Amino acid sequence: MHGIWREGNDVELLPEASRFLPAMFEAIEQARGSILIELYLMESGRLASALIDALVRAAERGVAVLLLLDGYGAMGLAGRDRERLQAGGVALRFFNPLGLHSLARNLTRDHRKLVVVDGRVAFTGGFGAVDEFLDAWYEVAVRIQGPVVADWVRLFCRLWDSPLTRGEGAAGLVHGLATAARPAAGYRGMRGRAVWGQGYRYQAIRHSLHGRVSTARHRLWLCTPYFVPTLTLRRRLVRAARRGVDVRLLLPGERHDHPGVRYAGQRFYGRLLKAGVRIFEFQPTFIHAKVSLADDWVSLGSCNFDHWSLHWNLEANQEVEDRRFAGEVAALFERHYAASREIVPAAWARRSLWQRAREWLFGTLDGVLTRLR
Repeated sequence: MHGIWREGNDVELLPEASRFLPAMFEAIEQARGSILIELYLMESGRLASALIDALVRAAERGVAVLLLLDGYGAMGLAGRDRERLQAGGVALRFFNPLGLHSLARNLTRDHRKLVVVDGRVAFTGGFGAVDEFLDAWYEVAVRIQGPVVADWVRLFCRLWDSPLTRGEGAAGLVHGLATAARPAAGYRGMRGRAVWGQGYRYQAIRHSLHGRVSTARHRLWLCTPYFVPTLTLRRRLVRAARRGVDVRLLLPGERHDHPGVRYAGQRFYGRLLKAGVRIFEFQPTFIHAKVSLADDWVSLGSCNFDHWSLHWNLEANQEVEDRRFAGEVAALFERHYAASREIVPAAWARRSLWQRAREWLFGTLDGVLTRLR
């Protein structure tokens, strides 16, 4: 099933954990029928404990609670927390647990982030249930209502019942889940769709992004924490800038959870800057958000601009075509540009030999890994 554009949705931008975490917990506390959660990262800590408490309370009042975690990304979830979930009535499954099968299969990870309550409200973004999202990492999410929520439910159900998913939670629990598919009164009438990627098998996110980069007329602003773009994407960004589009990249600064990835991506700065692309490195904290803005089109979700996300992982984004929503996203970008350091072409050309050496070293490693994959 391809992502289908649906009318009559309401999508609310929720920047920062101080906004999206309370909104998600409130929705979970109000759940009456079902809670579906799909995460890549879940590690034992304050946030995971609070989430487990909320899910167990929901299960105790009769809500069907289904928690789908990536088999690798959840390795930091302690056995006692897994036992507490299952003892509390939460159905728990893991996508593609690591095994002695093929290397390619072990590399296939579920990187999606999704919370759906009662089939009527969904949340997506780049979040996870790890303590870094409480104060160390900056993230953005969206709350979604309207017909497109049913597509998010279907996406969850297919993976829950997948042959690659294992766990005590019964596969059949997703059969017959209710969804609120009709537009509700008072909705802002946004046009939106859920779009996803499944490694080399299905690359709708990549194709959608490439298409928007190639057709943008006025602005093309991209935010990603892991900027190691493919050659195709780099060429499209350069062409967009050369035809007069306002192309800007909002990337992490020195505060990064994987500095080597940052250095590998910095080796592309020179050509991009020469073409007229503006590059901003966020200073306050590690920016983990994944947001694309092309004219009045927005894509926000789990997908990074690196080889893993675009060619390997299972990813999912919410796309919105709406002038008002695009304006809100643009205003958020502007606030972040003001808190960033812009990379000036002349200064970048004078960067140190040590910086150049790091770019070469980690760029070479990235190239080797990409060829191996």
